[in-house]
Order: sequence, then C-alpha cells, then structure tokens
Amino acid sequence: MQANSLDNQSIDPSSALLGLTTSFGDVGREAGETHEDAPPTAMEPVHFNGYYASCMEMWANARTVADYLDVHSEWFRRCASPMSADPLGNNGYALTIGKFGAMGYEVEPKVGLHLLPQDADGSYRIETIPVPGYTPPGYDVDFRAVLQLCEQPGQNGAGKGAPDVITRVEWKLHLDVAIQFPRFIHALPHTLIQSTGDRLLNQVVRQVSRRLTHKVQEDFHSTRGLPFPHQGRKYPWSRHHTSALSGEDLG
Repeated sequence: MQANSLDNQSIDPSSALLGLTTSFGDVGREAGETHEDAPPTAMEPVHFNGYYASCMEMWANARTVADYLDVHSEWFRRCASPMSADPLGNNGYALTIGKFGAMGYEVEPKVGLHLLPQDADGSYRIETIPVPGYTPPGYDVDFRAVLQLCEQPGQNGAGKGAPDVITRVEWKLHLDVAIQFPRFIHALPHTLIQSTGDRLLNQVVRQVSRRLTHKVQEDFHSTRGLPFPHQGRKYPWSRHHTSALSGEDLG
C-alpha cells in the first residue's frame, strides 16, 4: 500500500506484467546483445525481488483503525477489485492478478495471502500460503509484509474536521518472484532479463500499492463516517536493495 493519492492514469497491473516478456525480446533484438552472460543453467528459475516501504494515513485513533483491519472479510475483497480475491479459510485469500503473456508464453498469476491477526506487539503480518488444488505454472511468489500502527497528534491546519489524532499504518514488504521462463527467453542475456524484470516488478508494486491504499483509505473513512481530505498528505514510497532490510525488519 502506498500513501500517495492516485494520479489520473489508469492502473493495470496485467498490462505492466505483459511487458515482462515483450520487452525482453524487443530490447535484445534492438541492442544486438550477445549471450555471453547467460546463466550457467539455462532453465533455472530467475528471481526478481525487492524490499519496499511506505505508510498510509488514517484520520482516527489506532484502536479504531485496528478494529477495521481486524475485520478484513468486510473490506479486503472490495478494495482489491478489479483483482479477484477468493477466501481461503478465515484469514486467507487467493489473489488473482489477471492474465498476461507474449510470444506464446502466458500465465495468470495467483497467490495465496494469509492476513494474520494482530500479534502481541501490535503488528499485522501478511505472508504467502498455498492455494488448495492449485500449482503455479512456472512461477513462485514469496510475499512477506508487516504493518504497524503509529498513533500521533493531528496536524494543525489540516483542514475542517481534522482529528486530534491520526494513525499512520506503516508497512514494509519483501517480495520475491521466481519465474521459470521458457528456453527462448533464456537465450537472451541474463543481465537484460534481470534488470528488465526487476524494473517491471517495481512498477507493478508501486501501481498496485497506490490503488489499494486509495481504496482502503476511502473505504475506511466512508464506512466509519469519518472525514478525510480528497488530497491526503503524501508520504515517500521507497524500494530498498535486498540487503538494506534484514529479516528482523519483517519478523
């Protein structure tokens, strides 16, 4: 999730993912790259990963925000739309991004997410779980996120109806996507595949987080009858190198 408001452009994760294969072929042909840097074992999965962090502002105290997050069954599927989110037990969802593909290679990403209840230190964690009866065709996703509620005084001059306290939902995400590309993709330089995939993964995470944050903020404030400015305060969205955050940051 990301605290910046949506821009005027439509967000389509599947369109961004579509470029994951088409850009590989197009760039490779245009640049006339050699294949000297191909991976030693051509059919090994290629990993794309990153650590991300930002926050989402809610105009309410932490207890009110926690009460909302605790009943995710009432809002998660609605806010995840247009992605489909099918329930898995009491705290899980099978999230389907949508179809994408090119050059005869197509996949419909689906990942099981477990929204764990608030733990003893007040954190919420989200992690991947298997989707019953489903075997990912040629890819694997490791999604680990932690959300923490930070209550603080409201800002003077924030506008009419601004509360005395606000809650920042601060989040960190580690995402690793391993893709078993077909042989013709592995014929391209490994550095080209890696850099293009990492760039597109960052684009997808940024776009999906913006949309989800916007919808969750709207849903929270409207269902609780709370005021919220049309243009909320912006917070930086950041991606870190994989070594920048330790495992302890994500528990």
